[in-house]
Amino acid sequence: MSNKNGAKVIRFDWAIKNILRDKANFDILEGFLTALLEEDIQVLGLLDTESNQDTEQLKYNRVDILIQDSEERHIIVEVQNERESDYLYRLLFGTSKVIIDTLELGQPYREIAKVISISILYFNLGSGDDYVYYGKTSFQGIHTKQPLMLRRKKIIEDKKYILRQVSIEKEIFPEYYLIQVERFEDKVNVPLDEWIYMLKHDVVRDDFNAKNIDKAREKLLVLNMDQEKRRQYEKYLMNVASERDIMETAREEGHKEGHKEGRKEGHKDSARQMLADGLPLESIAKYTTLSVEDIMAIDNEGKSSVK
Repeated sequence: MSNKNGAKVIRFDWAIKNILRDKANFDILEGFLTALLEEDIQVLGLLDTESNQDTEQLKYNRVDILIQDSEERHIIVEVQNERESDYLYRLLFGTSKVIIDTLELGQPYREIAKVISISILYFNLGSGDDYVYYGKTSFQGIHTKQPLMLRRKKIIEDKKYILRQVSIEKEIFPEYYLIQVERFEDKVNVPLDEWIYMLKHDVVRDDFNAKNIDKAREKLLVLNMDQEKRRQYEKYLMNVASERDIMETAREEGHKEGHKEGRKEGHKDSARQMLADGLPLESIAKYTTLSVEDIMAIDNEGKSSVK
């Protein structure tokens, strides 16, 4: 029977901000990306973008990293801690911005970088029965349902080349991965599940053997942090929890206020109808719970609008 014990590791968003940007730790990113994309990924380096910069508003809610791999693709890995109503729109903007930023003025469009966007979400986005979703742009025949392929030149020797068929969705347009961590039910069947288990519980189990997850166990171990780093990390965790609590409280208060305002508007509508029917103010107050003064104000508003 496999040992289900594990090592407590640092949260992935903290690791992105403080550890994974070091070239010596690219192997952790390579392991995670290899499991997700199901191909052997080699990280060449990190690219600087505005989204990598901390802002007070997004300091604990979102953190991201922009990776360039050996295929010269640009891979965005983002951790989003709190619900965002326009998240998918911002996702589209983010990938579009990366595309534009990679093309210098005067360069041919064929030099546009391929972008892969990976979102690690600690909230439920929409409804569905899976914990990983994949999105792409593809073209297929209306009648045949066959995909449209492009011909690309591939140089094999000096001034010699062959034509090869390439997939539009894999070569050109952005691809999207949405990992909904909270929906993962802790059933580990494939290498990717080991990484998602780590993302959810901040634990690398002893029986995990996905590529380079042992590096995550070794390099992200909480016990290896010195006193100052651990103090910073614990403060970060408290701030993340505090930000989430503030947002949740704001939503609850807004929900209650909305119900309250909705009920009040409903009572006002009823009062207007009763006034039109000629009911006395005291009776309207009894049925609507509005004060006589409120009802008189509604009556005056109605008379003013008639004028």
